[in-house]
Amino acid sequence: MKGWGLLALLLGAVLGAVWARRSQDLHCGACRALVDELEWEIAQVDPKKTIQMGSFRINPDGSQSVVEVPYARSEAHLTELLEEVCDRMKEYGEQIDPSTHRKNYVRVVGRNGESNELDQQGIRIDSDISGTLKFACESIVEEYEDELIEFFSREADNVKDKLCSKRTDLCDHALHISHDEL
Repeated sequence: MKGWGLLALLLGAVLGAVWARRSQDLHCGACRALVDELEWEIAQVDPKKTIQMGSFRINPDGSQSVVEVPYARSEAHLTELLEEVCDRMKEYGEQIDPSTHRKNYVRVVGRNGESNELDQQGIRIDSDISGTLKFACESIVEEYEDELIEFFSREADNVKDKLCSKRTDLCDHALHISHDEL
């Protein structure tokens, strides 16, 4: 009987490690896809478009403390994007890296709504994957909304690594493969 208990404990530890890696692959992939989608949406806004920010109350001297800021990276626009960005996870499929056996998530639908022309061999596309990825994305948005707005309110280089690896720890630092590079 002692052997069975040890075997059950060992099996539990192995399955726990596999589940943890799959969960990390999923959350890392969702974070990286989220960053891609937000960067693309921000780039679509006319850089000349602005929004007034600040207090609309009149100061004692009769002036107002209102400033115009670029709309693309305004808190109002970013909040609006965060409300709908996870719906785009249905446009992603799952691909297993043959060398590391880690999951990557790649966009399989072009921005124009047509199927991507990239080699889709080995990419799994189904509602379970997109639903799970969407749920992971929504969890990230809920938990890290302030960080997302902070990062995207100003231009920054290498947002995927800074946000998904260093700031949130959703990706291992060893996983720096972007789905753009696949």
